[in-house]
Amino acid sequence: MRDKNQIHSDKSSARLERIACQKIKTTMIGAIASIEENLGFLLDEEGSDQDNRELFNKLRSEILDKGNQQIRNLSKEFKLYDISMKRYQYILPVRKIGE
Repeated sequence: MRDKNQIHSDKSSARLERIACQKIKTTMIGAIASIEENLGFLLDEEGSDQDNRELFNKLRSEILDKGNQQIRNLSKEFKLYDISMKRYQYILPVRKIGE
């Protein structure tokens, strides 16, 4: 049976991994959005050739592939560490009645 500290460590590690992976995903989507925002005019122009669309799709795919690979690497790396989130600790003073 696992003790409370091990359970806390497992939950802390899972939480940190989830947060870190979400940040990587946000970065990937942000990079794709920046490309669309700044170079979207190349895709929206009338008569824009298929090469521009294919180039955008290639860039998008590479960004997602590399980001997802980093997420997998990060998940493996987290398994190598014991992680424990700092907890709040309250110390309440206790006095005897009549002192």
